[in-house]
Amino acid sequence: MQPIRTEPLTAEAFAPFGDVLDATGDFRLINAGLCQRHHDRATLDFGPEGRAGVSIFKAEARSLPYEFDLIERHPDGSQAFLPMSADPFLVIVAAGPEATPRAFLTNGAQGINLHRGTWHGVLTPLHSPGLFAVVDRIGPTPNIEEYRFPAPFTVQP
Repeated sequence: MQPIRTEPLTAEAFAPFGDVLDATGDFRLINAGLCQRHHDRATLDFGPEGRAGVSIFKAEARSLPYEFDLIERHPDGSQAFLPMSADPFLVIVAAGPEATPRAFLTNGAQGINLHRGTWHGVLTPLHSPGLFAVVDRIGPTPNIEEYRFPAPFTVQP
């Protein structure tokens, strides 16, 4: 098993793979000054034949250390994960099947948007209920490629 360590999810570190969705930084007040709007936080991309869809995922909670050997990507569209509880989750990404994956740990108040074609691990909540709103491509063509590493990786805290 090949060990990798978690790192905090930051916009700068995650930029090659996607967008961090959180309520930090610049905002404008709306709703009579009672609401902060953190505007246009992600580049959503659904390709020429796709449209945006909102789904609800319920994933089984995992724990660290976490062993995996599967990554996937969606060549025809981006994919945003918005947790429906204030719990940290694990985000595994890789520059490609030949690259060593990176493991980001959210802070419980962050979502992510994976850019189109980004290799990533499966949805990995660390706490129940594992509920996420997911905004991704709905379209007529298959939009998933999977790759299994020859040897598993283990994510360490």
